[in-house]
Amino acid sequence: MTNKLIILDRDGVINEDSDDYIKSPEEWRPLPGSAAAIARLNHAGYRVVVATNQSGLARGYFDGPTLEAIHRRMAAHLDSAGAHLDGIYVCPHGPDDGCDCRKPAAGLIDQIVADYGEVTGVPLVGDSLRDLQAGVARGCRPVLVLTGKGRRTLDKGFPPDLGPVTVYDSLARFVDQFLKDPS
Repeated sequence: MTNKLIILDRDGVINEDSDDYIKSPEEWRPLPGSAAAIARLNHAGYRVVVATNQSGLARGYFDGPTLEAIHRRMAAHLDSAGAHLDGIYVCPHGPDDGCDCRKPAAGLIDQIVADYGEVTGVPLVGDSLRDLQAGVARGCRPVLVLTGKGRRTLDKGFPPDLGPVTVYDSLARFVDQFLKDPS
């Protein structure tokens, strides 16, 4: 992997997920170890970006300024652990909007390619099949974490065209192994 980049989903990977959506900064709760894991990636020279579907915007559950406030809370939490994100890529559309950026479509990954270059072989860490499919469409290496909806995703199984998927209990466990062996 020539591009020292890691792509993460947000809800269920960095913070707790909710079937009712994360609608306010107060509802944003970090998963144990996620900030420290991102800090370890940062300190090892990796750029870390987030690609996240936020259909709560289209559904009217929260607005743009609220999403920005949620991301400020996340950034402050990461900063307190010595971590940072290099970018946050958001799909604001609903599932029926027909956009090209809502995962499993690869539009968010295309935006990351435009900003950071080739992503072939770059790990994309997510907790849902659609996260992994978006990454695989652009040559990313799919990594499933069992936090968030990850256990449910694993139980459903993967389609054969997804290719090999590595599975970890959490972002922290992935980072532990990845920094020992990035290949």
